[in-house]
Amino acid sequence: MAKYLITASYTAEGAKGVLKDGGTKRRQAAEAAIKSAGGKLEGFYFAFGENDAFVLIDAPDHATVASASLAINASGAVRTKTVVLLTPEEIDQAIKKSTTYKAPGH
Repeated sequence: MAKYLITASYTAEGAKGVLKDGGTKRRQAAEAAIKSAGGKLEGFYFAFGENDAFVLIDAPDHATVASASLAINASGAVRTKTVVLLTPEEIDQAIKKSTTYKAPGH
């Protein structure tokens, strides 16, 4: 399974929901959404700053994550961004591949 990092930012409406329901219910809701799409919640953390939450998940493919992301974003209460995470072994595989690239202006 692949790992993904989802960053989440609550809208004003979403923040009101967190105040009403609490953090553990938000984690449970995220876990249920990810599980229903076919993934597994690995971690859920609230944070200060630009992002209100960081969610680490395992999923079999990009479509699984896209399904959960679309459902969550469609609520209008939260905005998410998804980052595909790579293992050190996957980077080892990547550097063994030959890629040609010409930088702009060269």
